[in-house]
Amino acid sequence: MKLFKELIKPLSIWQFLLYNLLLSFFIALFFMRGIYNDPVRILIGIGWSFSICITQWTGPLVINYLLDKRFRWIEQPVTRTFVEIISMLVWSVSAFMIVQFIMYYLVNGISPTDALQSIARSIFITFFISLFISLVFTAVGFFKAWRSSVLNEAALKSEMMSYKYESLRNQINPHFLFNSFNVLSDLVYENQEQAVKFIRQMSDLFRYVLDSRDKELVSLEEEMRFLDSYIYLLKTRFGDKLDLTINLSPGNSELIVPMTLQLLVENAVKHNEVSSRYPLSVAVRRNGDFIEVENSLRKKNAGEDSKNTGLKNISQQYSFFTTKEIEIISGETTFLVKIPLIQSTEK
Repeated sequence: MKLFKELIKPLSIWQFLLYNLLLSFFIALFFMRGIYNDPVRILIGIGWSFSICITQWTGPLVINYLLDKRFRWIEQPVTRTFVEIISMLVWSVSAFMIVQFIMYYLVNGISPTDALQSIARSIFITFFISLFISLVFTAVGFFKAWRSSVLNEAALKSEMMSYKYESLRNQINPHFLFNSFNVLSDLVYENQEQAVKFIRQMSDLFRYVLDSRDKELVSLEEEMRFLDSYIYLLKTRFGDKLDLTINLSPGNSELIVPMTLQLLVENAVKHNEVSSRYPLSVAVRRNGDFIEVENSLRKKNAGEDSKNTGLKNISQQYSFFTTKEIEIISGETTFLVKIPLIQSTEK
């Protein structure tokens, strides 16, 4: 029943049955003119027409549903068009003949062998009606898929802009700049060589942020280089208060949404205590086709409230590129996020 409701959207079941009943009435009115002298024959005629309508409407809906799972319009338009038209023609003609055979037998007591000649006379009309129905379904299906593709692309661009703005804002917010420049000012007096390296890492970090603005995906190798720069700034700032472990070797064809790993590490630092008494541990590692970012959990007593905006943004981005979902596991002492790796063939 749930599948049937999905097939006939936006109609309800009652609307679907009512429209078929109305169509049956008009078919009986124009093609069964000898039935109006007898109420019983009227009911039989409408029932006969209804059987034809319900099979001719439901069949293409089911075929369209099954083909959507096997042949995508945008990826295989020619194959989909050919298979859909042939499938609907075969179904429409076969369903019409079967209904006719059954109704001839039930209503008139005529065997299928005797009814064959009468049914054959209307088979050509049935064929052209079926061809028209299949062409209509094919055209509607193609334009719906094309419209959906355009809307998805527009939504993707909108989400990417939102996500990139959020990521950029996180990177250059006043707190981040203030803390970074505070560290830099101390280094200038204490260790000029390290201060120069700190400036270079900051430069690399902001260059990556700007370069990735127009990219939907980047290689895992690029993301790892960016993460190294970001971690250097954090380690310089927190020292032994922050324990960061990376156990991840990028593959040649592995892609990731820009700044994903940095945002997860940033969230861990932002929402947890980082102190000598309670050092923060963060681990970035591979687990099959996923990257795991896990941190120890000791939430700050005061500070920014987490609205999970960053995690929601990441989840939305990945939904456009892979069917694998992001996993979030919050335990008593640890917080784990699993990010699916995207192969270049999936893009």
